[in-house]
Amino acid sequence: MGEFTEVSSPEAGSQQFEIRPLPGTGAEIIGLDLSHKLNTADFRRIHQAHLHYHLLVFRQQTLTPEQQIAFSRRFGPLQIHVLKQFLLDGYPEILIVSNIVRDGKPVGLGDAGKYWHSDLSYKQIPSLGSMLYGKILPAVGGDTRFANMHKAWETLPEKLRRKIEGLRAVHSYTATYSKPRFGSQWRPVLTEKQLSEVKAVSHPVIRTHPETGHKALFVSEGFTTHIEGLAEDESRDILQALYEHSIREENIYTHRWQAGDLLFWDNRSLIHLATGCPEDCPRQLYRTTIEGDIPF
Repeated sequence: MGEFTEVSSPEAGSQQFEIRPLPGTGAEIIGLDLSHKLNTADFRRIHQAHLHYHLLVFRQQTLTPEQQIAFSRRFGPLQIHVLKQFLLDGYPEILIVSNIVRDGKPVGLGDAGKYWHSDLSYKQIPSLGSMLYGKILPAVGGDTRFANMHKAWETLPEKLRRKIEGLRAVHSYTATYSKPRFGSQWRPVLTEKQLSEVKAVSHPVIRTHPETGHKALFVSEGFTTHIEGLAEDESRDILQALYEHSIREENIYTHRWQAGDLLFWDNRSLIHLATGCPEDCPRQLYRTTIEGDIPF
């Protein structure tokens, strides 16, 4: 992907912060306070780092919902999740990811990310990126894993490359929707209206990043159902080979959450997975999702 060269232009009101690469993929941002609006130079520096590292970990943040939404909107329009019952009251842009149950009802989506996936790949216009802010972190578990799909493409065996060139795959929100993974069944039955919002869509198996031009695999076990134009068994075998190749350890960064972490990842470049945590360890995070563009 080339070396990372920062664009810097001194500007009044700039903050002093560091960008430190993480193992595998991603970088952590040290010393930046996102509760204050970034000036143009600082925002350009963050945007450039996001494109290069695909995942940014902002440490020691103290954000209100308004501030998380405002920072997210700097990158584009926000997408509203289909599970309206798990949106933060008064802030529909925020999806509550939580295993907490109050008065017999879950306050959020308790098994979000149970399979490898790219957020909202099941939409005609998928996500550019997601921001996830840790509010209540479990004492045990709760890690999030990220796999670099540019590296997966770059290291794909030539024979498999030739098989998938020019092919398209179908993505569906319901592909693994009802399959339990973390013990309890957190998924409510979708209404007809909700189902109408998540009709299956077709995207290229290999997509080109619209801002960098780099190619990446764009399939996942969580949302991809099949490759168009292939027999069922051939489609299944190819997808399984792509899944296994994508999540080789050298392609993966595992994030162990710290208090105040805000993660911002590129859904055009990465897939991710929640590892889960014991049900008696409370966990709650706020997610905003930024609209991207039609994959090509």
